[in-house]
Amino acid sequence: MRIEKAKRLTKLPPYLFAELDKMKSRLREKGKDLIDLGIGDPDLPTSSPIIKRLSQAAKNPQNHRYPSYQGLLSFRKAVSQWYRKRFGVELDPEKEILTLIGSKEGIAHISLALINPEDIALVPDPAYPVYEAGVIFAGGKPYPLPLQEENHFLPSLEKIDKKVAQRAKVLFINYPNNPTGVVASRDFFRTVVDFAKEFNIVLCHDLAYSEISFDGYSPPSIMEIEGAKEVAIEFHSLSKTFNMTGWRIGFVVGNRAIIETLHEVKTNIDSGVFQAVQEAGIEALRMNEHTVEKTREIYQRRRDILAEGLARINWQIQLPKATFYLWLKIPSSSSSLEFTEFLMQRCGVVVTPGIGFGSCGEGYIRIALTVSEERLEEAVKRIRADDLIRREFLNAKIKRKC
Repeated sequence: MRIEKAKRLTKLPPYLFAELDKMKSRLREKGKDLIDLGIGDPDLPTSSPIIKRLSQAAKNPQNHRYPSYQGLLSFRKAVSQWYRKRFGVELDPEKEILTLIGSKEGIAHISLALINPEDIALVPDPAYPVYEAGVIFAGGKPYPLPLQEENHFLPSLEKIDKKVAQRAKVLFINYPNNPTGVVASRDFFRTVVDFAKEFNIVLCHDLAYSEISFDGYSPPSIMEIEGAKEVAIEFHSLSKTFNMTGWRIGFVVGNRAIIETLHEVKTNIDSGVFQAVQEAGIEALRMNEHTVEKTREIYQRRRDILAEGLARINWQIQLPKATFYLWLKIPSSSSSLEFTEFLMQRCGVVVTPGIGFGSCGEGYIRIALTVSEERLEEAVKRIRADDLIRREFLNAKIKRKC
């Protein structure tokens, strides 16, 4: 039987990560010891109180049935209490919060709720690939917003053609940012909210990394901005903060009409989050801040080990204030994909090519701090020991395509 895939799949950008996975498998089969710094998946374990709560809740027969599409009200109340404590923001748990099967799911589905064929969505470049993919699946047209170093990796909203802005239905932003690791100020958020109001655009903010921050910095929520609820929703996840990536639980908050449209989509596509996982999520949201602070300290030590080690071979380092990523320029002699392959084959160090996050990611690689300090030290040792890499960086001129 000849299978012809849907045309929407052909519109997706090339999935570089599948080819990189094949390369990793081939090298491992040959006995290569790979240090994988390419995946944003915490290596730290989920805290035992969360696991204990899951175990207890899983034994309750009431949790074995279909869950509510909106999620347990008790979980949504816990989210509301967490937002009040963390950001000073009041949220109605019944109308302004929706439980998600991880924030990725909600981000992918929001375009189905809001985008009609040929509608424009403003999507940052480089960015988490799901923003663009969701728009394409909904039949919309992603309009790239270049994130460039000279503008601190913030979108230049004033450069968007007014005709484009008038046609746009959705704007995605993400700060603290994946992949660049940069953060945004409240002043920037005010500017974005005003822009969304002016052009009647739904503003979707991805706040997955709000609790992974360093040097005493505390990232804001866009919901802190006056008038944000008129135009915005904010996605969040328990994955990074509480080391729960495999548990698949997140939430979205904000404008109740926008959230209701996403709720309509979800009632037709999924059946909600296992209630025992939601009870574990309640436990996580009520955990002592000291537990999260310990996680921050671990990532900050890792950040400093990697940055200090690579700086010794003239690697240009901008220390991130948040996320567990370093976004690094590469030598001019290579594309980001070529340099990624080079590091993997010569040093056994796996990173993510910037081009995988959009055309404006060319000239960079992303390194995740999701391995132990010992493995990071070993990665630095291998890179610094390679004569060719050292020579490249001594005379590096950065190649950009955006």
